[in-house]
Amino acid sequence: MRIESYIQVQQLYNASKTTKTQSKSSANFSDKLQISMLGKDIQTAKQALAGTSDIREDRIADLRTEIQNGTYEVSGESFADKLLEKYGQTLA
Repeated sequence: MRIESYIQVQQLYNASKTTKTQSKSSANFSDKLQISMLGKDIQTAKQALAGTSDIREDRIADLRTEIQNGTYEVSGESFADKLLEKYGQTLA
């Protein structure tokens, strides 16, 4: 076995690899971004929701007044119905 020939073959492989990478790096590519209409609609909806409050101030003010006056009452049946409804939704 001759070591010299192995070194020469290895040099040929290395030379061809660098040539390939150089030719790829010289190409001009540019990235493009295209957003679908659905994506634009979702973005618009998110912006609209970001501008609104999560708290319904009118409903909170009424409840706060009823609690302070001692007139706020919760029906046990109504509470149980809503509780069972939410439990049924979590199972589905």
